[in-house]
Amino acid sequence: MFYKKELEALKRAGRYRTREIVSNELHDFASNDYLGLAHNKTLHQKTCDQLGETEIHASKASMLVNGYHQIHKEFEDALCKANGFEAGIVLGSGFNANIALIESLVRKGDKLFMDELYHASGVLASQLHGIDVMFFPHNDMNVLREMLKTSQAKRNIVAVEGIYSMDGDLCSREVFAVCNENEAILIVDEAHSSGVVGETLMGVYEHYGIDIAPNHIKMGTLGKAYGSFGAFILASEHIVSYLLNRAKPIIYATSLSLYDTLLAHNSLAFILAHADMLREEIEQRKSIVKQELGIQMDGLIAAVPVGDNRKVITIKDALLEKGYAIGGIRQPTVPSAIVRLIARLGESRAELQNVCQELVGLL
Repeated sequence: MFYKKELEALKRAGRYRTREIVSNELHDFASNDYLGLAHNKTLHQKTCDQLGETEIHASKASMLVNGYHQIHKEFEDALCKANGFEAGIVLGSGFNANIALIESLVRKGDKLFMDELYHASGVLASQLHGIDVMFFPHNDMNVLREMLKTSQAKRNIVAVEGIYSMDGDLCSREVFAVCNENEAILIVDEAHSSGVVGETLMGVYEHYGIDIAPNHIKMGTLGKAYGSFGAFILASEHIVSYLLNRAKPIIYATSLSLYDTLLAHNSLAFILAHADMLREEIEQRKSIVKQELGIQMDGLIAAVPVGDNRKVITIKDALLEKGYAIGGIRQPTVPSAIVRLIARLGESRAELQNVCQELVGLL
């Protein structure tokens, strides 16, 4: 019982966590499957058929040691075309993508400026090998501008999220101008915005009408709106070449599975072909959440403040009893406990309205 005291302390604080087997009997308002594509059997079957026609079905090696397949290349090219970037890399997860970007890009003499609400994977990466990092108040562009203006670093790197994973709000549009003005490299983690905002649902660059510049880097995940698994990094040819030579999660990890890559490619094609319909469905769900919870969502994340660790679990369990899965998020993931409700397209508008009304009765 090496960690008995630590586990007991977590239980006393209401922060003890366990795994729960997914129940297909529940209405899912907890997962990040924003468009419901993880349930799309047509995409799954198409992917299986395509994979069945290939010589192999597994990646077999790292990307730089006989593990880079035509399937990877075609998907990277499709992502670049859809998002307006020069080059791309697919890899194992959004967590690994953040480690790859921050650990490799921020060298000695450089400085990293990170939004205080940036994802835990980026925060972890910022703690590696003595990285010089400063956190700025959430979406405060005045503070960031002043930090960059007074920085004496060789290179300045800024990290923000397109839509923040817990609060659900958009990054400031001004961050693009601030970084361009100060010649800072900008990393935008679009895990929760790619597939959710923009004319063709490609994310915040499209949503804000941003012209892609050589200092821009876009990271996105495939395990959320794309209904698959993995991640991608899009940037200039120069930066992608650098990452291929320095980023350890790219160099030393087996390349992304061929099934997940094909499935994500098919999902990308589906999203682009049905963008108008999907966007309308997203707007309908935003309207329902606004009406029932009084929350104006930027994407599909509704963060409902609760403030008490035990109460948020009580609410979560009560909704489970009624057939609804929602997220009960506690410290240290968030400063104060919240109910995190995902208004995903995989559930009907009627069920979304029902779960919102049930939630109101429990607050």
